[in-house]
Amino acid sequence: VKRKNKKRVPSFRKLLKTSKVKLDNKLKNKQFKQQSIAKKYRKEQRKLRQAVKDVTSRTSVPLEENKKKHAAEREEEEEALPLDMMDEDDLKLMEDLAQKASFVTRDLSSVEPVHAKKRKQESVIDRYEKMPRRMQTEPEKELIHLLPIKDKSGIIPQTMEKPESCEEPQPVLTTDELLIQRRRKLQEKKRHIAALAAAILSDPENSIKKLKELRAMLMEQDPNVAVIVRKLVMVSLMEIFKDITPSYKIRPLTEAEKHTKVKLKETQKLREFEEGLVSQYKFYLENLEQTVKDWKQGKIAVKCLCELLVISEMCCESVKKLFKQDKLGSVSLGVVKVISGLVKSRNYDVRPEVLKIFLHLRIKEVEVKKDAEDITAKKKFMSFKEKRKNLSRMQRKWKKAEEKLERELLEAEASESKEKKLKLHTETLNIVFLTYFRILKKVQKSPLLPAVLEGLAKFAHLINVEFFDDLLVVLHSLIASGDLSYRESLHCVLTAFHILSGQGDVLNIDPSKFYSHLYRTLFKLHAGATNDDMVIVLQCLDVMLTKRRKQVSQQRALAFIKRLSTLALHVLPNSSVGILATNRILMQTFPKTDLLLDNEAHGSGLYLPELDEPECCNAQNTALWELHALRRHYHPIVQKFADHLIAGAPAEGSEALRPDLSRRSGTDLFETYNMKGMTFNPPVASVTPRKKDKFLQGDSFVNEDLKELIQTHLSETAVHRPLDFAKHLKESSLS
Repeated sequence: VKRKNKKRVPSFRKLLKTSKVKLDNKLKNKQFKQQSIAKKYRKEQRKLRQAVKDVTSRTSVPLEENKKKHAAEREEEEEALPLDMMDEDDLKLMEDLAQKASFVTRDLSSVEPVHAKKRKQESVIDRYEKMPRRMQTEPEKELIHLLPIKDKSGIIPQTMEKPESCEEPQPVLTTDELLIQRRRKLQEKKRHIAALAAAILSDPENSIKKLKELRAMLMEQDPNVAVIVRKLVMVSLMEIFKDITPSYKIRPLTEAEKHTKVKLKETQKLREFEEGLVSQYKFYLENLEQTVKDWKQGKIAVKCLCELLVISEMCCESVKKLFKQDKLGSVSLGVVKVISGLVKSRNYDVRPEVLKIFLHLRIKEVEVKKDAEDITAKKKFMSFKEKRKNLSRMQRKWKKAEEKLERELLEAEASESKEKKLKLHTETLNIVFLTYFRILKKVQKSPLLPAVLEGLAKFAHLINVEFFDDLLVVLHSLIASGDLSYRESLHCVLTAFHILSGQGDVLNIDPSKFYSHLYRTLFKLHAGATNDDMVIVLQCLDVMLTKRRKQVSQQRALAFIKRLSTLALHVLPNSSVGILATNRILMQTFPKTDLLLDNEAHGSGLYLPELDEPECCNAQNTALWELHALRRHYHPIVQKFADHLIAGAPAEGSEALRPDLSRRSGTDLFETYNMKGMTFNPPVASVTPRKKDKFLQGDSFVNEDLKELIQTHLSETAVHRPLDFAKHLKESSLS
């Protein structure tokens, strides 16, 4: 009977103190011990069964029964072998043996020996001779011992069957022959790749198996051509996927759709093609990701991935186009959910272009009302003249009631569509803001921050009032940290004032710190790389000064006008035009700022241009002398704006601006006169160069009228000599 293990189980605290290796060794020892005990137990049981069998074979049988048992056998033997044919000695021996019980009672059918002790006395040779022989039907295969591998259990030997050698040994090839053989293999592989690619492109829906076969060639094992073949297959698959990938999104089938039988063969065929295409494309991308780590094929894999990124750019453009065309908002909601899930699953490690897609969402109150009206079906009803002409009196009565009912139904549908659209837009914005707030909270130093701030600046007027206080605190802390770039800080300022200009105007928040930050950082703009950031500055000035005119003091307006005029001297012409257009609007919004056009000081103190606080710099004691420098600017539009501002920005008169300049904002003028194409805008008027007069010898130098006058004058003289100015020119040069 198998014994029970009485050893106590170690406590959990003791197990915690034991190392992992020691626990593994203990487990192995325990398993080995259990196997040994089980093996010993089986051996004892086998010995016991053998002993019982031996005892059973030795059990004696009564002589009478044995005689009766063998009587018939002896009669048969006597019939088969008559006694007169046996010798007397043999007959006597048989009778003596019959008298012994051990001989009679022994079971002759048993092949086991009577005395088991003889087995121990047998020699090794005897036992080997008694072992049964078997014919060797199959020859044993020779094994090749390979390098072992090691895992947690220990060293594991590795072997492989030795390939059967041909009767005729292969001849040793020279270097030239090896190169020829390799070139031939490469040509065969190239032809095979080309054939598969041509077949796939000719009929993609019926060539998924060939696409799978081509992708399997990425695992080419022939060491002579493996690297080149894999590179060729990578490039071929890249071009194939670019050509056969459909323009629509392939969604996975639901469980109900998978179990539903499709009646049309074409639909079933299309489903199989889409499923196979997606799976093969997935395996292809996984192979590229693994191959990037290989120094031999990494460059090609990276090029293929970069080429497929072109597809990603096309996808971004397609999503932007979809947002612009989606009037109701249901499709946009689905796409926003997918993008938000992707950003979260990647732990916010995505490209900024992914989040910039949100900027193209059509979620504005004006567009919502307009689109709702567009969605409403416009049904044409019959006029009174048409009814009177084509219908009877009773028919006109029924028609009137029918049209009234239809109008009521259309109004109900329009209200339902508006409510549905507002609900979809609200849900979409909640997901967008949730993504933005997670990035602001968790990964503030992420490259996604500019896209987040830009998105908040655009949709800030739609944010719930409950989040305003916390969001403004976060924005100010980001600016105060000093970790943001100039463009990112401008987005923070713009977002803050979008919040304060909308529903946030009821909040008791002092935005002076944002005014001071913008005033302090204006001089970071110049004619170099930061010139493109002027668009954000102009947007900030519009929101901070023009739209909040009631909350802006005169001192603050004077300080900004003066600093902007100074900034216009060292930026590109399009920025100068935008700044001067903004100053024009500010001077019209705050009429008392015209004192900057006067040379006399107003009030005490001196102007402190280096001070970064607009309220304390004494801007009322300075003048806009920069305008006189801008009057001599090489750009004609800058000159016009400078003259206009010096004249006091009049709305009428000779110094008034043209309507195409006066009715446009600074942001529009900045984009209009942009010089990204390295061309002068507006173009310089071309001047036709004058041709140089050619010097002709003799009379041909003079025109016909002058020649005739000279000839008349000379005819009066006695001596007539032709004019030769070339001769006189040579004489003057010699002298």
